[in-house]
Amino acid sequence: MKNESTLSGLTVANFSKQLDGKETMLCILTNNKGAELTITNYGAKIVSLMVPDRSGKLTDVVTGHNSIDEYLVSEEAYFGAICGRYGNRIAGGKFTLDGVVYDKLAINNGPNSLHGGLKGFNSVVWDLNKIDNQTVELKYTSADGEEGFPGKLDTTVTYHLSDDNEVVIMYHAVTDKPTVLNLTNHSYFNLSGQGDPSVYDHKLTINADYYLPTDDTAIPYGPKEKVEGTPMDFRTPHEVGERIDEDFEALNFGKGYDHTYILNKTEENELSFCARCVSPKTGIVMECYTTQPGVQLYTGNWMTGNFVGKNGQRYPARAALCLETQHYPDSPNKPEYPSTVLRPGEVFQSKTIYKFTIE
Repeated sequence: MKNESTLSGLTVANFSKQLDGKETMLCILTNNKGAELTITNYGAKIVSLMVPDRSGKLTDVVTGHNSIDEYLVSEEAYFGAICGRYGNRIAGGKFTLDGVVYDKLAINNGPNSLHGGLKGFNSVVWDLNKIDNQTVELKYTSADGEEGFPGKLDTTVTYHLSDDNEVVIMYHAVTDKPTVLNLTNHSYFNLSGQGDPSVYDHKLTINADYYLPTDDTAIPYGPKEKVEGTPMDFRTPHEVGERIDEDFEALNFGKGYDHTYILNKTEENELSFCARCVSPKTGIVMECYTTQPGVQLYTGNWMTGNFVGKNGQRYPARAALCLETQHYPDSPNKPEYPSTVLRPGEVFQSKTIYKFTIE
């Protein structure tokens, strides 16, 4: 029913719009604990996520907007979105695959291509199929040559809200030509809820001994570096704001944290612990598990607060953080990195879980 409302205060009708010959919509998932996850098929975006705090009050822990119209004009194009065909950056908007140079990728972030180009997976309308009250499946076919990438790519993203208050995201993709692929979800989290001004007090742990240093355009260079002895070290819990403004090259370039961590893994593609984040205000704990080799920590350094979000809230710089599970930036140009090449006959699959508890 389009006049339906969500626990987070959204009106379903505000997400119904004809766009690119398809209808956008809002899907509501609920579990037996009373949690609620809402997703729009515009960009396969997570719009709201209501989980209980330590007092039992349901709290919306992600940024977002009230309507499709707001998403269409927002400068925050990636709130809650699936990023693709290649999430993160490709240097110079070009790469070589099997001896063929692909140099028509959009330059949309300084001198580089970011998150799939001008109209990445975050800006297209996906086909939505609600499996049950806790599961939704979204599909998108990216045409050969779309945004400069080779091959027709069929992508399926499945969101599941478990009865253990887990948001489970499963990715599946196949191609008819060799291509490159890096899919991630770009949700912005504030575990203190809407209207909280920053995530400085969030205590963060990341299961990584190394990170990738970058140049001033956020492209990795040189060998991986140890986090030990630097403000990049979250192997034990630290408040996000504790060292974010230290005079450290990586932080200076990114205006804060905007870096890929190389996750500690015992074997490739294993589902393992990635990160843990806690709000002292609400007691909400978010743990992240993933099969991916890396995670991009981004502390919303470039948010401006210019656009009104849900319930009239604005999101200024560092009002939320992202834990984007993914392969490494610019992997198509760096053969020493884990491969992001997908070939015909192969199946790309990955899984990420965000689990919510209290303490």
